[in-house]
Amino acid sequence: MREARLYSQAEGGYVDCHLCSFRCHIADGHRGVCGVRENIGGILNTAVYGRLIAEHIDPIEKKPLFHFQPASKSYSIATVGCNFRCLHCQNSDISQMPKDQKRVIGDLVSSEEVVNEALATGCSSISYTYTEPTIFFEYAWDTGMMAREKGLKNIFVTNGYMTGECIAELKGMLDGANVDIKAFTEGFYKKVCGARLAPVLESVERMRKAGIWVELTTLVIPTMNDSEEELRSLARWIAKTDKTMPWHISAFHPSYKMQDLPPTPASTLRRAREIGLEEGLRYVYTGNIPGDAGESTYCYKCKEMLIERVGFTVKKNSITDSACPKCSAPIDGVGL
Repeated sequence: MREARLYSQAEGGYVDCHLCSFRCHIADGHRGVCGVRENIGGILNTAVYGRLIAEHIDPIEKKPLFHFQPASKSYSIATVGCNFRCLHCQNSDISQMPKDQKRVIGDLVSSEEVVNEALATGCSSISYTYTEPTIFFEYAWDTGMMAREKGLKNIFVTNGYMTGECIAELKGMLDGANVDIKAFTEGFYKKVCGARLAPVLESVERMRKAGIWVELTTLVIPTMNDSEEELRSLARWIAKTDKTMPWHISAFHPSYKMQDLPPTPASTLRRAREIGLEEGLRYVYTGNIPGDAGESTYCYKCKEMLIERVGFTVKKNSITDSACPKCSAPIDGVGL
């Protein structure tokens, strides 16, 4: 256990956690929604500091980030725990462990060890991913600050449920984020995730204002969030917020507690991509259907193919000085 940040003490031995948008009011001896932050005698503690449950080298495209140091490698880490309870979670064995199994496990790995391993393996960034990085904020922040000193970038793959206070702390440490917008209705968020949509949208806006590069992902689930009306409403919101934010539209495959629904047809993803482009988004991508034309990056002005991708592999990248070599239109992103 280590004392957490972003909390305050309250009457009666309670503490108020200011890390995520649940803003848990936690009694002595109890934990918050995430299952890994515990009130011990009026002090909020994190149970996952330095306890890695996953540690891998991934292509940056797997996050997915398509406009952030393309074709680079990202050192990817996670602890157990999550503040959501998504019924279709692909990593439920580790994300829900503190709640389902009442266990917090992981190998003790210092921030310095993570940074040194990232450098030794030729990675350009560290990604805090697989589970929700907000819930291991203290460990991510310490690691991230050390990483920046060594020239590494920092990335969150997140559900976007952090508070404004949390994002203010991340400013200057976090370089990029892929934020899941899981649907565009409060009903979906309540039923499937045990959360709300509005705080996620607010986080996206705050991240952009904080200078963090943001890409968005929506897992399209048949009968749940795949209507043209909902997809168009989401695309319009993205365009209104920042049309330069790439939108990744991914195919669902049955998992965890949603085994009864079919996989997403490729035609649904392609139509969703068309909707995004119709609404003025510059970059819209299809995911989980390798070989699809929607995996590649095209110039929004002249339609020239700029980055050709197959799955997580970049086959070619013709962007020159962050611009289209054919028409000179600036291409948005980091390290293009």
